[in-house]
Amino acid sequence: MNAIPNRSLIEIDRDHLIHPVMSFRGHEKAGVRILESGKGMWLTDVDGRQLLDAFAGLWCVNVGYGQDSIVEVATEQMRKLPYATGFFGFGCEAAIQLAGELTALAPAGLDHVYFTLGGSDAVDSAIRYIVHYMNATGRPEKKQFIAQVNGYHGSSSTGAGLTALPHMQRGFDLPLRWQHHIPSPFPYRHPAGDDPQALIAASVAALEAKVAELGGSDKVAAFFCEPIQGSGGVIVPPVGWLKAMREACTRLDILMVVDEVITAFGRTGPMFASNAEGVSPDLMTMAKGLTGGYMPMGAVMLADHIYQGIADGAAESMPIGHGYTYSAHPVSAAVALECLRLYQNGLLANGEKTGLRFAEHMERVKDHPLVGDVRWRGMLGAIELVNDKAAKTNFAYDLDIGGRLAQLSWNEGLIVRCFANGGLGFAPALCCTEGEMDDIFARVHTTLDKLLDYPDVRAAMA
Repeated sequence: MNAIPNRSLIEIDRDHLIHPVMSFRGHEKAGVRILESGKGMWLTDVDGRQLLDAFAGLWCVNVGYGQDSIVEVATEQMRKLPYATGFFGFGCEAAIQLAGELTALAPAGLDHVYFTLGGSDAVDSAIRYIVHYMNATGRPEKKQFIAQVNGYHGSSSTGAGLTALPHMQRGFDLPLRWQHHIPSPFPYRHPAGDDPQALIAASVAALEAKVAELGGSDKVAAFFCEPIQGSGGVIVPPVGWLKAMREACTRLDILMVVDEVITAFGRTGPMFASNAEGVSPDLMTMAKGLTGGYMPMGAVMLADHIYQGIADGAAESMPIGHGYTYSAHPVSAAVALECLRLYQNGLLANGEKTGLRFAEHMERVKDHPLVGDVRWRGMLGAIELVNDKAAKTNFAYDLDIGGRLAQLSWNEGLIVRCFANGGLGFAPALCCTEGEMDDIFARVHTTLDKLLDYPDVRAAMA
């Protein structure tokens, strides 16, 4: 096949390729930015321009680009066995080994794994298993689900209702009638302020109140949460929050589902963020860093009591009717095993080391005139911009601060997540060096200074 000129690629993309979470008309006007190659922290576009990726693709390339050992194990597995169905009792070595590795690394009690293609269908699988579990254990009325404002639990027709971001629900008739939300544990904007214990108590009280409002624990199945709310703005609850919510769920007799699609695999320091607080949820979802973005794969892990409740709820000859064609795909599993090896053989340690430099830079950038809040844990963080530091007010929507940040950072050769409310999200690969972290923030400061140079932005400052 002959190479297609870049201009033709842009036109084909505009005419035929639908991009995720984009304005269709806006993308047609702007055109695609075509990436060609990557190595470590760096990407190269089709024009040969070098870009420093401070967002690991989409929170997922935790191992960095161009890891040859991953390519090698994927190639070997493709040659040996490119596909093996998990239906009809079949399996393959890589997937079986991966299940064993994950149950050894995950919080105690999560003894069973179902593999998916990504985070959205991991959430859907969790919901389906919870519904089945409640039916199997004789509690068919226990079907209400609670999540949090600013939370993200995927983009499927079911999970997006638990996601509480307006653009993910607008026009899709969501949330569904059994999906409910309580306030976000957002220290910068919560009425309880930045007092950790007050915020934790407020979150526990909100969950208790919502359960009572919905008819009590006889009606409520589960509470979904992220250890850190990623797509909602990288909202970092105080230490102890996750453990308190675990205890509340146990007391209220509802299941706790921890969504670690973003936070797992070293993103916040340990292999799983839940491990840092000694929390063992009833179910846990994961994806992204599981394969470092090199292959599609996600998973939902079930505690043994969930598995046993489902297993005992049907006759031995009766199948549990949930499954995907590509569940436990052998190539994805082989890639995930190699990623786990890389994490445990230096990447987690490097992420913790460079995370300290990340923290230093986040502290320094607080002094910039545009910065209202900085928040981070490990190699995950965000800068929130405001036009009035005292009042904590974001810029008016029509100033398009998020769009300007996206263009200015791109001009500086920096890839970050630019939130619509005027914020920058960071999730550098765990291979990031201290020097590369310095480079990221040199470009961040330049981006912020250039944003402040806009007359209408400066005029909007208090």
